[in-house]
Amino acid sequence: MSTPSNSEEFYKKLREQLFETASWPSEYLYKFIVKTEAAKISDLENIFNNMGAVIHTTASKNGKYTSVSINLCMSNPDAVIAKYKEVAEKIEGVISL
Repeated sequence: MSTPSNSEEFYKKLREQLFETASWPSEYLYKFIVKTEAAKISDLENIFNNMGAVIHTTASKNGKYTSVSINLCMSNPDAVIAKYKEVAEKIEGVISL
């Protein structure tokens, strides 16, 4: 996902997979990895604030990175992708899984 064309292709494939594998609205599990910095973790959590999300964080073995799992009900694949794009835009260095 280093160039916009590659990321758009990724999101197009993800959208197709989401339509094929789930009926909407549906529960969706986001997984992200960020450097263990309170501000980054807080910013990530705030993106999903007031949406009824269940958020779990787990620090890596050496504490350098934190895994953030976010489970919530999304209305459709486009809403799922919009959140991925928002996270990528607002959180520097985030890894989306």
